[in-house]
Amino acid sequence: MAFEDFALLSRRERVRLVLLVVALCAVIVWATLYFLEPGPPRRVVIASGAEFGLYHQYAQRYKQILRVQGVTVMERTTGGASENLRLIADPKSGVDVAFMQGGVAGPPESDQLVMLASLYYEPLWIFYRNEATLTEISQLRGKRLAVGLPGSGARALADQLLALNDFTVGEGGEGVTQVLPLGGNQAIDALKEGRVDAVLYVGGAQTPLVLAALRDPEIKLMNVERAEAYARRLPFINRLTLPRGTIDFGLDVPPRDVQLIGTKAMLVAREGLHPALVNLLIDAAREVHGGQGYFEAAGEFPGTTPVDLPVSADADQHRRFGPSFLYRYLPYWLAAIVERAIVIVLPLAVVLVPVLNFLPQIVRARVKARVYRWYAELENLERDVVTREKDLPIAKWLQELDLIERAAERIHMPAKFASEAYTLREHIALVRRTILARAGSTSVPEK
Repeated sequence: MAFEDFALLSRRERVRLVLLVVALCAVIVWATLYFLEPGPPRRVVIASGAEFGLYHQYAQRYKQILRVQGVTVMERTTGGASENLRLIADPKSGVDVAFMQGGVAGPPESDQLVMLASLYYEPLWIFYRNEATLTEISQLRGKRLAVGLPGSGARALADQLLALNDFTVGEGGEGVTQVLPLGGNQAIDALKEGRVDAVLYVGGAQTPLVLAALRDPEIKLMNVERAEAYARRLPFINRLTLPRGTIDFGLDVPPRDVQLIGTKAMLVAREGLHPALVNLLIDAAREVHGGQGYFEAAGEFPGTTPVDLPVSADADQHRRFGPSFLYRYLPYWLAAIVERAIVIVLPLAVVLVPVLNFLPQIVRARVKARVYRWYAELENLERDVVTREKDLPIAKWLQELDLIERAAERIHMPAKFASEAYTLREHIALVRRTILARAGSTSVPEK
């Protein structure tokens, strides 16, 4: 809209027009902000696990990576995956993201949870001290088992496997299996001292506790011969193979190929976690877990193939297509600001550009209306003059015409519209001549 067009309006009209445009902008901005997601958080709380486990080590890596992007990661150490599930399912816990393993979540806690990504394989390590070689979980019936602390992922998985093999759990007796709440180094020490017969532990192969147990000549690792059967019965279970010598070539650990069962570690959040933060976590997971491992191929993780929770739509999209243009080239905090600015400015542009293009026509119509409003009065008067047959009110007609003419003389018109005012005055003179003609006079009287 040109400035000279705006100047055509009166001061009151200009104020009204400005207020209208401001009100329109305010409504658009309010509606955009109302439906727009809040800005991405600059602080996230992650539930990890025990200090001897990999969850804690990975949480420290995430903290370092996200710090570079201006996001502060607060770690909350826990007893393991089951406690993490309880925390992440509770909106009042303050936990935003949690490490978890497949097979732990179930209704109703899992209803509001989504998997951001699977991270790596977590085998079930069954260590035992027995002269006889064990190849079946059912061979542990009636023994003393250390299955992890309450709240740990090992305990959750052990309970399912014992139930699947029809174990009777109790304090002791013929055929009764004792389940002891021991985990970590305490469980391994109990195994060495003979206080338990086997230890069930779930965790990555890089866990110091696992590496130490695999190198200990007094401890054996169970080769689960029916590993494929467990994978068929439980959808979150994977059949894994630890090839001979993988852990230590020099010591030949393990001394033979070992069949294991395991699940996947996951990064889990409540549904509704900000998409920008989801993208940032996926990028961090790719940096931490994207390499080759003992069981993982390079690039296999992070993955978005479902384990036992629905996959976040934002995470799946980011996993397939990568970060958006803004987040690819700008820091996290700056990209978030620019993204929100675009979301606000774009609707304003879409609405205001057509409105501003249409405003000059509105302004011209308002200016011309100062003249055209009197044409209606003039037309009614002329119709009365032409159609009336008798009792001609000449004086009344002339009086009305004088009022219209005086009003026309007071109209302030910009130079570019001056012809409209002059045309009106010519038409007034034409109607005056018509009135005088009806009165039987051909001269125009002095006013």
